[in-house]
Amino acid sequence: MSSLNEEGRSRLSRGFGTPRVTRRSFLSIASLGSFFAAIGTAVAGMLRLPKPAVLPGPVRRFKVGFPDQFAVGSETRFEKENLFVFRDVEGVYAISAVCTHLGCSVARSAEGFACPCHGSKFNARGDVEAGPAPRALPWLEVGRAADGQLVVYADNEVPEGTHFRV
Repeated sequence: MSSLNEEGRSRLSRGFGTPRVTRRSFLSIASLGSFFAAIGTAVAGMLRLPKPAVLPGPVRRFKVGFPDQFAVGSETRFEKENLFVFRDVEGVYAISAVCTHLGCSVARSAEGFACPCHGSKFNARGDVEAGPAPRALPWLEVGRAADGQLVVYADNEVPEGTHFRV
C-alpha cells in the first residue's frame, strides 16, 4: 500500500500541501518557545538590576529650636513631627510619639505616655508598662545644626538614656 493518495499527496499532508503538525514537531516548537521566553525574562531582569527597586524616602530630620529655648525640666511636643523633646540636667533627648504597636500617635499622661488606639501605656522613659505594644518608644538621635539649632534625626534610633549635652 502506498502512502500517496490518488492526487499524489501524502497522507501526512492535508489541504493545500501544508504538512500536518505532528506531536513531535509541536513539542519541539513549544519547547523552543519556552526556552526563548525564559531567556527573554532573564535578560529583562538583568537589565532592570541597575535601577533601585525601592526609592529612598525623604530624610526625616527636624530642626526643633535653639538649646536655650528648652529649660531644664521642660518637655515639648512637636505634633507635626510626632515626637517629644525633653531637657533635664544631663541634656536634651527626644522620644518618638509613634506607638510601636500599630503606629498611632501617643499622648502624654500622668504616668508617661498612653496610646488612645489600643490602650498601650508607657512610662516617662518610653518603656512599655501595659498593652499590646511589643517594644518601648524609640529614643531618637539629637544633634546640633551648623546654625546652632537642635536637630532631631527621626530615622536614627539611639539607646535609651542617650542625651545630647548642651
